[in-house]
Amino acid sequence: MKPGMDIALIALVAALASALTLYSGFGLGTLLLPAFALFLDAPIAVAATAIVHLLNNLFKGALLWTQVDWRTVLAFGIPAVPAAVFGAWVLSLLGDTSRLFEWDAFGQEFGPTGAGLTIGLLMIIFALLELQQWFQRLKAPPRLVPAGGLITGFFGGLTGQQGAFRSMFLLRSGLRPERFIATGVMIAVLVDLSRLATYAASFSAAGLDFAGHEGLLVLVGALSAFGGAFVATRNLDKLTIGAIRYSVAALMLVIGAALAAGMLG
Repeated sequence: MKPGMDIALIALVAALASALTLYSGFGLGTLLLPAFALFLDAPIAVAATAIVHLLNNLFKGALLWTQVDWRTVLAFGIPAVPAAVFGAWVLSLLGDTSRLFEWDAFGQEFGPTGAGLTIGLLMIIFALLELQQWFQRLKAPPRLVPAGGLITGFFGGLTGQQGAFRSMFLLRSGLRPERFIATGVMIAVLVDLSRLATYAASFSAAGLDFAGHEGLLVLVGALSAFGGAFVATRNLDKLTIGAIRYSVAALMLVIGAALAAGMLG
């Protein structure tokens, strides 16, 4: 890949994902993780995505602060916080494993670590679920909101894939659209803060260098996400959103399979 192509790709994906996150079933993390996974090891890609995700949600939260339903945030967020810490801890353990198996092709050896295999398989599962109409229509009853916090927090900490589960458990909360969005943003902030606190303990061991190229990718991703959120509009064509949904799902399937096979991260 030519120098600078990784920065251009991260910038494009972050801006587009941030602009579309309010309109499509995919969230910023779902769209951005595959892009980071092309250039960074799986645990570092999850952590880098989490940083951009948090900064973008803080930006949105500042704009939507007055619309937040804090009772729902607490009901969802209190169980989500320890679950996110646990999921992030599991990721740190998986990231320390050696290759689980190896195979040869084209004169090179490949093989996934525990983190690569886990994240790859989950990306494949989430991509397939997101394409199912019945999954998109799922709405959990309000009494299951704490359980939703546990599920969302755990998978948010482990892979960063939290938006679909969060929406599933909030859709029957009775919140108006603007309050639904603002409340979801604040819950995501809680999950991001919790998992990043755990990731931070293993950043040095994982090799994430904020003063180097990896830090530059995170910065470009964050600034591009701000721009995408700022220019987002509610008049995007629904057919275009559908095309994006299928394109992103295909990308997740390909990157997930590559991670699970040990060809990436």
